Amino acid sequence: MRNLEQEFGESTNGIRVELNRLESAGLLKTEVSGHKKFFSANTHHPLFKDINNILKKFVGIDKIIDAVVSRVGDLEAAYLTGDIAKGRDSKIIDLVLVGKKLDTNYINSLSTRAEEFVGRKIRHLELTSEQMADYYEDKPALLIWKADKT
Repeated sequence: MRNLEQEFGESTNGIRVELNRLESAGLLKTEVSGHKKFFSANTHHPLFKDINNILKKFVGIDKIIDAVVSRVGDLEAAYLTGDIAKGRDSKIIDLVLVGKKLDTNYINSLSTRAEEFVGRKIRHLELTSEQMADYYEDKPALLIWKADKT
């Protein structure tokens, strides 16, 4: 709450009211742990895909993902992490690519070109699905692309 207060210049009470409204509308899910309440996007909400697409376009990540997927290797999923996954704007896009035998050289060159296009620094990390589950189990990670297994 304090981070959102600083980010938006609003009172914690005003932010709490808005978060509760988003929760009541079904856009956010909550989990209580001790004295803390954690919010996350409700991926099953009918508007989730639309809101997710708006977010991806806002940061320019949609173009990056489309280009990467076609040539990167056996990509299973892509996640935004860091500040953007926490709902804060950032000059750095933290991207986790989950898969096997990914073309690291291609990813590096594409990231460099994409940085110029979107005007933001891109940090990427390549993990297996097991590593992703272990490392990001309790950290914010926003799924932005997943392989169609059909």
